Order: sequence, then structure tokens, then C-alpha cells
Amino acid sequence: MSSCLCRCDAVIASAREAGAVAAAFAPCLPVDDKNIALYDAWLARGAHAGMEYMERYRELRNDPRLLLYGARSILCCAFPYAQTPGRRSPLFSDYAVGDDYHETLRKRLAPVAALMEKAVDGAKTRICIDTTPLRERYWAARAGIGFIGLNNQLIVPGIGSKVFLAEILWTEEADYGTPLPDLCSHCGACVRACPGRALDGEGGIDCSRCLSYLTIEHRGDLPDSIHLPGRIYGCDICQDVCPFNHDPAICLPEFAVRDTVLALDRETISEMTQPDFSATFTHSAVKRAKLAGLQRNARH
Repeated sequence: MSSCLCRCDAVIASAREAGAVAAAFAPCLPVDDKNIALYDAWLARGAHAGMEYMERYRELRNDPRLLLYGARSILCCAFPYAQTPGRRSPLFSDYAVGDDYHETLRKRLAPVAALMEKAVDGAKTRICIDTTPLRERYWAARAGIGFIGLNNQLIVPGIGSKVFLAEILWTEEADYGTPLPDLCSHCGACVRACPGRALDGEGGIDCSRCLSYLTIEHRGDLPDSIHLPGRIYGCDICQDVCPFNHDPAICLPEFAVRDTVLALDRETISEMTQPDFSATFTHSAVKRAKLAGLQRNARH
């Protein structure tokens, strides 16, 4: 077995010890022309709605080598966040009911990055979690840890789509994974179930109609035509109806729903003060919507 393969096996084993349910390497290269064109066309249609940050850093988004000088490989990892049946919040998306994934995954991946740097003298790494202009689903699919379904989510076979993605750029060569075929059955369940009709049936999404975007990212009043079917932060419907999520991997301990979050109702949230909000959602992704946004959603 080559030294490269031995190193890669050790790194992937370390990622799994850190809680990843899937991990594999992709070569750190520019995004292919087809996917660059698809993304540019999506932006041109305004389908990203008010998320102007998705227009920025185009060069970095299209070439991850610019994020770390000398980068040759990308370790792609998936971490589960699906909640235990019977312990799901009626108001909040599964991903947001526990600790903030940015903080949690950075801590969990720190030992993995340290191992990668020790593997070869002079090796460098960079941990990327969501906020970096890196096309996470594209690279995860390129590494072969999953495929992108009709609902625009990365689906990990045997695990489902309720996973956080995280990456580690590495200045060393690796043993690269093989992309999976398109295993989505294209049954259309996600398209039919989407309450905002945000999915176009061809793998595209109009964020201006997506309840996750509207309840989390959108500022100002919600459109009168939009109905919030129960939840006030995020929307898991397109994932809940997906056949690949009938038996999802249960979340890591840090992502399990907090009792304080599970106990909330619309009235409590409507009357919540800023100190209450800060205390309830400390180290939580829900802070993204801010108290004003959460109360707007609770009233809608």
C-alpha cells in the first residue's frame, strides 16, 4: 500500500472518529465549466433572492485553490443532524435546534486537520464550514460521498440528506473518491410537497419562494402569498418526504434538540425579549434570523 493511501486512510478514519458518517477526498481543481455556467445562470435569474453574498467572490467560488496556497486536495465530510423521532421541534428545522454547527464542526475537525498537517512536513490545511465561498455540495458529490437530488440537497446513500457538510483543504495529494451515479429516483415527491413551489422539477430552486430562505435570510415583511405550515425557522418538508430520508442517521449529541427550544411556542416567542432570545439561542444557528425575524415569522 502506498504511503499516500496509508495517509488518506488514516485521515478518513480520523474524520469518522470525529463524527463524520461519510468522508472522502476530491482533487482541488477549478469547478467544471458546465457547473459554473449553471450557477451563473441561476444568479442571473435572481433565483438567489436577497442573498447578495452569493454573487461575491466568484473567482474563489470557482477555484478553491485560491482559498489555500498550494492546495491539492479537499477532504469532504458529512455530519448527521436528523432528530430522534418524537423529539422534533414543531417550530424549528432539525438543523437549528441544537448547537451551532459552525462552532461544533470546527472543533471536531481540528484534530483531523492537525493529523493532516503532521502527515507530511510543511503540509498546510484550511477548515471550511459553510461561510467560506466553497461549493460544498459540488465537491462532496465530486468526492463521491453523495449525489445531489431533485430537491437540490446532497444525499448520502444509507444516511439521507440531513447532514452538515464540511471540508478541509490540504496541500498534499490524496487518494480520490469516485463520483456516484445519479441515484435520485426523480419521484417528484419533494417538488409536489414544497409549500412555496420553490423547486422547478429539474434540480433548480427559486429561493424567493423557499420557506427556509424566507424565514431565515429574508429581511422585511413576508409576502402575503406565503403560508408557513407550522415551522417558523427553516423548512424540512422537501427532505422529510424524500425516500432516502425514511431512516436517516440520527444527529451527533451537540445537534440534539435542546429542551428549552422544544418547549417554545408561538406565543412565548412573540413575547420574548432580547435577553431571553440571547439566552435561549446562545451558540445556536437560530441567531441568524435575529429576534425580529423570529417574531415576524411567529406572527405570520
